[in-house]
Amino acid sequence: MTEVPTRTTAPTATTTATGTRRGTGDPATRGRTTISDGVVAKIAGMAARDVVGVYALGSGGARTLGAVRDRVPGGSRSATRGVKAEVGEVQTALDLEIVVEYGVSIAAVSRTVRENVISAVERMTGLEVVEVNINVGDVKLPDEEEDDDERPPLQ
Repeated sequence: MTEVPTRTTAPTATTTATGTRRGTGDPATRGRTTISDGVVAKIAGMAARDVVGVYALGSGGARTLGAVRDRVPGGSRSATRGVKAEVGEVQTALDLEIVVEYGVSIAAVSRTVRENVISAVERMTGLEVVEVNINVGDVKLPDEEEDDDERPPLQ
C-alpha cells in the first residue's frame, strides 16, 4: 500500500465555541461592493436639494416631463432629476443642473451645493468625489408661476 503525502495548508475556517464555522481574514476583503450610478445620483440630488437657495434640480424640460410623470398613478418624484453620476471603482464625478432662487448669491449656493454633495456622497459611499460640475440653468423669480411640481395633482 502506498501512502499519499498530504499537504498542510493554513486553515480557511475556524470553529467557534458554539460550533459555528467562521472564515478567517479581514471581512472587508471577502467580497466586493459595487455602487450604481443611480445610487450616487440619488444621494447627490438629495444633498443638493437641502441647500438654501436651490429652488429645483433639472432643466425646464426635464422638470416639466418629471411633473407629468409624477402625476401618473404609482409614479414618484425623481430624486435623480438634474443629476448625472459617473461611478468608477473608487471615484465618482457628478454633473448637476440647478435652478436657484432670485436674490441669492449663485457663487455661494454653488459652493454650498458642492460641499454638501461631496460630504454626503463620500460619507455614504466611501467613494472619492473628484468633481462636482454645476450648471445653473435658471433663476426662479418671485413673481413667476409656481413650478408644476408645486401644483396639486389632477383628479
